[in-house]
Amino acid sequence: MVGKRVQSASVLVDIATGADRAKERPRVVILGAGFGGLNAAMTLRRAPVEVTVIDRRNYHLFQPLLYQVATAGLSPAQIAMPTRRILSRQSNATVLMDNVETVDTAARCVVTGNRSIAYDYLIIATGARHTYFGNDAWADHAPGLKTIADATAIRARILSAFEQAEVIDDPASRKRLLTFVVVGGGPTGVELAGAIAELARKTIIGDFRRIDASYTRVMLVEAGERILPAMPPCLSAKACHQLSALGVEIVFGNAVAACDEHGVELADGTQIASACVLWAAGVMASNAAKWIGSPADRTGRVKVNECLHPPGHDEIFVIGDTASVVDAAGHPVPGVAPAAKQMGRYAARAILNHMAGQSSAPFRYRDYGNLATIGRKTAVADFGKARLSGYPAWLLWNFAHLWFLVGFRNRLVVFLDWAVAYVRNDRAARLITDRNEC
Repeated sequence: MVGKRVQSASVLVDIATGADRAKERPRVVILGAGFGGLNAAMTLRRAPVEVTVIDRRNYHLFQPLLYQVATAGLSPAQIAMPTRRILSRQSNATVLMDNVETVDTAARCVVTGNRSIAYDYLIIATGARHTYFGNDAWADHAPGLKTIADATAIRARILSAFEQAEVIDDPASRKRLLTFVVVGGGPTGVELAGAIAELARKTIIGDFRRIDASYTRVMLVEAGERILPAMPPCLSAKACHQLSALGVEIVFGNAVAACDEHGVELADGTQIASACVLWAAGVMASNAAKWIGSPADRTGRVKVNECLHPPGHDEIFVIGDTASVVDAAGHPVPGVAPAAKQMGRYAARAILNHMAGQSSAPFRYRDYGNLATIGRKTAVADFGKARLSGYPAWLLWNFAHLWFLVGFRNRLVVFLDWAVAYVRNDRAARLITDRNEC
């Protein structure tokens, strides 16, 4: 059969046979423009391949700083950049903004809402979303933080709570409005709780006349026995101390049993009235496992071998938060940006090796350490034998995040914003862009 081009509803659909592809350069299709997908594409910038990057958004997001958008520290444009702009000088790369519906592994093509894209090699880096452990009805009352839309919605909820507290007279309602509950004691939850406490007690404390923002109650609810469980217990303890110094109340060993517009109920029956509950308790992978018909773990991540291939598909690589991978010691590779970047580069190099008729060594994750910031001048850092906390860890956190932020302009603007915020205790992005968020 000969390849053909079909025009339907102003959408060009490419249908390519194996014979057609043999005459062309190998096609590498990358699903997702996050850390893993973007690094894979950039590693192939000089390779004799055609790269197609597909993402349902038109930008690359620096997720580690998303909580600062949610707490009015930064604006969205400072932590995101259009994917087309990032890859604009890469002549072998094409960017498509589209939604993936499925993957036809037999025909080797990706099916989206608008077209079918053939591939010789496929890299799946579609990330993860937050999960409510079977309680999806909680999503309306406890938003998670994964996208810019999530961040601006959370920012509106937080700031609207203060605004409504200013105009209300009922003490019980005012107390509920000034009570913030963050569910989940991982890095996102810790950073959110610390940032909200600082916002209330240091940034906006002089902005209101009828309420005292210093009486704001911030609670961090963790179902486990300690926060930041991926870090050593000593750093978890120091993070607890730093959060407590900011006025954050930490609840251990008590999961959320119910959540509605009035607040949350914990497993032990404790009820917390709150107008702003934020979810940072868990993630669920994308639908990639269903697309390719591959086994998945309990969070939906595709189970891959040591070369990042799903069973029976050496032409497919699954990376980042979408993949369930173990390191050389048999430990799960964490779902963090450095791991996704390493997997993206590995997949790209493995493709080049395969094209050259060479085999690739198994993927080996290099752990460069964990960082989590708690507040102004407070953070924790784990580098194995070297462990830092307080001001030195905070400086290192700032330097690392500026370094890995995409784009010189973004680095410069974020640095200047942070410098002003450090000197003046101010947050410039205190805008409520949707009045229906609280």
